[in-house]
Formats: sequence, structure tokens, C-alpha cells
Amino acid sequence: MKTYSNPVYAYQRSPDQDGAPARHPVVVVGAGPVGLAVAIDLAQQGVRVVVLDDDQTVSVGSRAICWAKRTLEIFDRLGCGEPVVSKGVSWNVGKVFHQNELVFQFDLLPEHGHRRAAFVNLQQYYVEEYLVERIGELPSAELRWMNRVVGVAPQADGAALRIETPEGYYTLNCDWLIVADGARSPVRAMMGLEAEGQVFRDRFLIADIRMKSDFPPERWFWFDPPFHPNQSALLHRQADDVWRVDFQLGWNADPDEERKPERILPRLAAMLGHDADFEVEWASVYTFQCRRMQQFRHGRVLFAGDAAHLVSPFGARGANSGVQDADNLAWKLAFVIDGRAPERLLDSYDVERIAAADENILNSTRATDFITPKSKLSRTFRSAVLALARHHAFARRLVNSGRLSLPAVLTASPLNTPDRDHFAGAMLPGAPAADAPVEGPGSKWFVDHLGGAFVLLVFGDAVPAADAVTLVYGTLPFRIVQVRSAAAGARDDSSEEITDGAGLLAKRYDGRPGTCYLFRPDQHVCARWRAFDAVAVRAALARATGNA
Repeated sequence: MKTYSNPVYAYQRSPDQDGAPARHPVVVVGAGPVGLAVAIDLAQQGVRVVVLDDDQTVSVGSRAICWAKRTLEIFDRLGCGEPVVSKGVSWNVGKVFHQNELVFQFDLLPEHGHRRAAFVNLQQYYVEEYLVERIGELPSAELRWMNRVVGVAPQADGAALRIETPEGYYTLNCDWLIVADGARSPVRAMMGLEAEGQVFRDRFLIADIRMKSDFPPERWFWFDPPFHPNQSALLHRQADDVWRVDFQLGWNADPDEERKPERILPRLAAMLGHDADFEVEWASVYTFQCRRMQQFRHGRVLFAGDAAHLVSPFGARGANSGVQDADNLAWKLAFVIDGRAPERLLDSYDVERIAAADENILNSTRATDFITPKSKLSRTFRSAVLALARHHAFARRLVNSGRLSLPAVLTASPLNTPDRDHFAGAMLPGAPAADAPVEGPGSKWFVDHLGGAFVLLVFGDAVPAADAVTLVYGTLPFRIVQVRSAAAGARDDSSEEITDGAGLLAKRYDGRPGTCYLFRPDQHVCARWRAFDAVAVRAALARATGNA
């Protein structure tokens, strides 16, 4: 590639390769976005973690490119959101075409008052590079390149790993093993586990091309375009004037032939115009699959990302869902390791993230079925929907060019405390936090005041200073954030104060005076009340940590 040179990270011999097998609290297999994210999250909480990767560079080819708003907020909490956003291409608008006519367009973030765009497009190798840089800043994390896991033996108190390096083999023991080694997951195979699901009988050419263009930073999707009749195509922009192009090829396409320049270049010229000046950076042919493991937790071995579940790229649900796995798992594992929660708290990782994976698989399957109809009837249905969608809003809801990634709302989580009061809006227990502009110490955005601890958000003066101390549940990290109106005066107590000058926070949370929200360390709501009640808050904390 001419726009990017992969960094080469040096193999370094570890002291663990000498003497008796060492033991570590946590080992992560795989230095992709998911493995690096969970390792950074654990290290920020003071948990010592070792990351093993069988390569010595970041991903080759851009692979995942669409990073959703929720993922960007997680990256912000991990200390690497700003470089991703600064380098990437922010976008909110998507357009759908049928043949050569615009059917409709949509805005994924129509309301104002959010720090991050709906999506930022950035090649995966950049994201991994920023995550590698961040992990190098954390003394509790160690990243070992050219360390290939060739054997794994799960044990009641952890796992034993056999590792191959350029200097030979060694054995490593750990209390907890996190497996994030990708869709083909060698560790999953070593353990005799499978990911079950569906393979779609179609193939797609995915190419990154470099070109100067006036196309706006939007997602453009075509059904049956004149430059690629009876198939579909997708175009959107990345950093460095690189554009992602997807072409549906059909099941009978030969993957080896379709990768050749003499097959790729005419397709691109037909799409972009024969006078277009472009060059191919990277290309691959994919067969889409939707699969998942039956369980993500196997004792003290936990699977995350593509190793646990796999979806087709339409909708940008793969990498984003994997980063949310990391976000969900890290705080729970840290609490268990530190003795703040029982081991059964990790069962909720299975419950919550399997539900999220099933939601992603359902959306991905529906999108792929709409994009690649396999019968005359389904193709007729799609054509009718696209024709109606040009003039009728009801039909646009039926058009499926890939339902774009949204964070999972964990409504069925056993960690939630059911509502006892009436609330309006979407911030029910299980929902990820909605951002809003605020004024206060350290940040001008609400979600930056969450994360890393349980947070009680209080609208108004509902929490007496004396009660703030009694709320601490043992050694549980806990903070109180009070929302003041623009006209309210300052108050001297133990809480952190923010000002909701624009009133958007109160609007999004139906935050009347006295309203309280309890947030988990991963910024999800787990309880809410119309009035402060110290006993109710302590009970909700116990439930949310598996101590109930």
C-alpha cells in the first residue's frame, strides 16, 4: 500500500521464557482491536495483563473501517478516541440508490448536542496502531509480539498455555484467559469448541482504492446500478483519500480470479467513470457468515469479538460489537480479581453479550437476505419496496442495505434493577448512556464524567452530603455526579458537580428535580429512581455486582 506502511514491532525475549512457568492474572490472546481494548481497560484499572500475538505488526489491509459512536465513546474512555476521530472521516448521512436514482437518504444522528458523530471511517490498521501506542503507556500491560499460542489447557483456576517464539517454546499460566484471536480462532479450535451459524451463498469483492474525489463523506449504497447490473455496490470514504468499494459478485464467482487487477479495474472504471484517476490499495473476496459460539464463557476462559461471534460486514456490526464485548467484560473481571464481586458476575457477560450477538446476527442476516435475494419472489418483493420507497416513507423502513450498528440495550440483564417509578424516554435500565453538553470539571461532555466506577447521577439537591459517604459498597469504586441548572449556585459537598446549561441532559434522561440514575463502570444505566433512597441505591449496587 502506498498510503500506509505497516510498523514492525520487535520481538523481545521475556523473563518468563527462563526457569519455571510464570503465572499472570490475565492473559489476552490476540492484539486486534478487541484484545487491545480489553487489555487497556484492565490495565487502566490496575490489573496486570499480558497480550500475546503471533504477528509483529497491525492488520494488513484496512478490514474494519466504520467505528460507531458508542465505540468512539469507549475509545475516549480508554484514552485513544481523539487520534481515531482526528485521523478518520466523520459522517452521519447515508444514501440509497436503485439503479441510477436516489431512493432516499437518512441521517444517523439527526439531533444536536453529541460530542461524536454517528460514525468515523478509519482503516483498522490505524486504530490498532493507536491502541498499541496506548497500551505502551500503561505499566500494568505487556504486549508480546511473535508469541504464538500452540497449546491451551483449561484448568479450574485458570489456564496453561504453550507458546512458540522465534527462540523456542515456553509455558505460561494465567488465572484468566481472554481469547480474541479472530474468526478462525486457533484457541477455540484447540479447545474443541465451534461457532455455529449460517454461510450465505454469495461472494463480495471488497477493495480499498486511492483517489481524489468530490464525493461527500457519506455512505452510498446501490441496488442494481447500471455500472453493476443485477447486483449491489457500496462506496464510502476513509482517511488518506482512500475509498472502500464493495461489489456483490454472486455465488459462482471465482475468488482467485476476482482478486486479479484485470477483473477489479474494469468494475471500478464502470462505477467511477473511465476518466477517474485511482489505484487499488488492497482487495479481497469474502463469503459472508453469521456464526456464534453457544457460550462465550468456559470457566476461566472467556471469548470475545470475532472469536465468539461473526457477522457479515453490512451494518458495521463486527468490530463495533467486539469492542463492546471488551467494554462489558473488563470491569466485571477487574471487580472479580480485586474481590469486589463474586465470580458469578462473569455469567452476566455471557447473558448480555450473547443477547447482543443474537441481535447483530439477526440484523446482519436480514440485511444480507435483502441485499442478496435468493428467489424470484424475494427479488420481486425487493424491487417493489425500492420502487415504493422513492415516494412513500413507510416503505423506506423496509429497505435494508445494512442496519447500521447501534449499541445493545441490555434490557434483560440480571444486573438491572427494575423501574418502580414512571419515566419517559429511552434511558431505561440496560441502556448505554446518552451524551449531552455540560459544564464542569475536566470535560464539556456528559459521558466523560462516567466510566471506571459506579456513578450516581442526581438532578438537583437530592443527596445530602452525609449520605454520600454511606453509599460506598465496601471497596466498590463509587462517585456521585450532581446536575445543577445554569442558575443554581455552587455547593460544597463530596459530589462532583456539572451544569446542564442547554437542558439537553434533563431532556434525554427525563431528569426532574430529585431524579437519580445509577450507571455501571461501562456507562450503562442499571437503575433509576424519582427520589434519592440510600437503601435502594445500595441494593442496586449489590445486584449490579452479583452480590445480591
